[in-house]
Amino acid sequence: MEKKKNILIIGGGACGPKTAARARRLDSTAQITMVQDELLISYAACGLPYYVSGAVASRNSLLVRNAAAFKKISNVDVLVGTRVNSIDRALHKVNVTSLAEEKQYTLDYDKLVIATGANPVVPPIKGIDLQGIHILKRIPDADEIINLLSGSVNKKAVIVGAGLIGMEMAEALVARGIEVTIVEALERILPAVLDAEIADLLANHMKSKGVTLKLGQKIVAFEGEGGRVRRSITDKESIEGDVVILSIGVRPDSKLAREAGLDIGTQGDILVNEYLQTSDPDIYAGGDCVANINLVTGQKTFVPMGSTANKHGHVIAANITGGKEKFPGVIGTACVKVFDFNTGRVGLSEKQARDAGYEVVTAMIPGPDKPDYYPGSKEIILKLIVDAKTRRILGGQGTGPGDVIKRIDVLAASITMGMTVDILSDLDLAYAPPYNTALDVLHHLANLVRNKLAGRTTGVKPADVKDRLDKKEDFVLLDVRSRPEWEATRIEAPQALLLPQPKLPEEMDKLPRDKEIVVMCRRGGRAYQACCTLKGAGFKDVKFMEGSLTCWCDDVCGRPVL
Repeated sequence: MEKKKNILIIGGGACGPKTAARARRLDSTAQITMVQDELLISYAACGLPYYVSGAVASRNSLLVRNAAAFKKISNVDVLVGTRVNSIDRALHKVNVTSLAEEKQYTLDYDKLVIATGANPVVPPIKGIDLQGIHILKRIPDADEIINLLSGSVNKKAVIVGAGLIGMEMAEALVARGIEVTIVEALERILPAVLDAEIADLLANHMKSKGVTLKLGQKIVAFEGEGGRVRRSITDKESIEGDVVILSIGVRPDSKLAREAGLDIGTQGDILVNEYLQTSDPDIYAGGDCVANINLVTGQKTFVPMGSTANKHGHVIAANITGGKEKFPGVIGTACVKVFDFNTGRVGLSEKQARDAGYEVVTAMIPGPDKPDYYPGSKEIILKLIVDAKTRRILGGQGTGPGDVIKRIDVLAASITMGMTVDILSDLDLAYAPPYNTALDVLHHLANLVRNKLAGRTTGVKPADVKDRLDKKEDFVLLDVRSRPEWEATRIEAPQALLLPQPKLPEEMDKLPRDKEIVVMCRRGGRAYQACCTLKGAGFKDVKFMEGSLTCWCDDVCGRPVL
């Protein structure tokens, strides 16, 4: 009679429970044990900011399955409150401690799965141990933050780090009536996620919601009174707040693997092959403690995501029960809700693409997520990154109050399948007024890239136009909107000139032919048409401002367009 397989899983977050549940479905006889150092398992950690905000009313809503349910439904033994101390690879044993009983013992395994996740970065700076300074990783962390906010705090909070969790926590704290300041060492929010032009649009929206952004500043210390934090000290100023949320980033929790002699990558990740097998053939690893192959560049990348962790668990379960499934990699898809804006990215950013050696062409346009005439239509702004040589789509980003994420998902499929921008421009997407425009914003975006590649047009980023205005460069910023639009919202600058598009054919002789002309409108469509008209009339140096006023991030133009 064949011996029952003994499967041991370290970690009860996302990858661990997914591995356990599928392994049971694939092998009804195996002994499956999962070890977790905290008392809760298999909960929706990505929902914690929404629990803090009150959007998720009960912590129980985040609990997917407890230890008793795992035993009843999947016949998996779950040891909660149990810390793994070490792995003895030679004897196929794991040394553990029951935290409640302070009892040490060993567990045997035939196949071991390490799903230890990642640890938040906590910088070793002065005052870091003051009360009121928190991270957000587990449900007890969220409970502590909620209790703190319910107490006698001064309603001012500082979030250190403008990553995904920082963005979500900003909204959560504002929802609780807290005045929020975000401190970010780099010059823009979501620096590892977005390019500057998309990040700046989101930053403007956050400012409109009362969030103060301190970009390009580093926290150097925290100061307190009576053991509680009162001020966050940056390299430039002091910021009041008796609530501090650390959201600097995470690092793979590979301590057990490293001490067991398993191969570790340059990012502190546990090295695995395409089967998610470590350097020990009987040990697998998945979730946030490993890096993944980027499907665009073919290089290892550390992109911790709950979605990826669940996919890892699916693959690992197959392989520890006798299968041979592969995990191909990731393309860095991410999304975040920040107040009224939906923001996402996929593939490579423009900088990542250039750093990887691609000959990059980009385009950025705004548009409605459904026809302007249909109730509920909202603006979205999308950016596309393409390889000029192969015309292959490398990445995309977007933000705005409309349905951005649907477009990000289309791009995720496009990049995964190796689509070119030409295929994207003809992609047969669903159309009906309640859901979309006849030509999706993605179609227009792809066609703009194709026009650029064909040399039919040249775009200028709004930030570059602003920089040239600030430097008082000599060019014409031609606004082809109507006069009422101009009167309501415009860029005040000596270079700016109004000439509505309908009047362009008969009045273009007023324009200098010896100067560069940058054309703009509201979204960019009329500007592009005007460029074609001017070029057809013999004007040599004509460009258009991509996204025009909708993508303009300076307050000199008056009221916000979005």
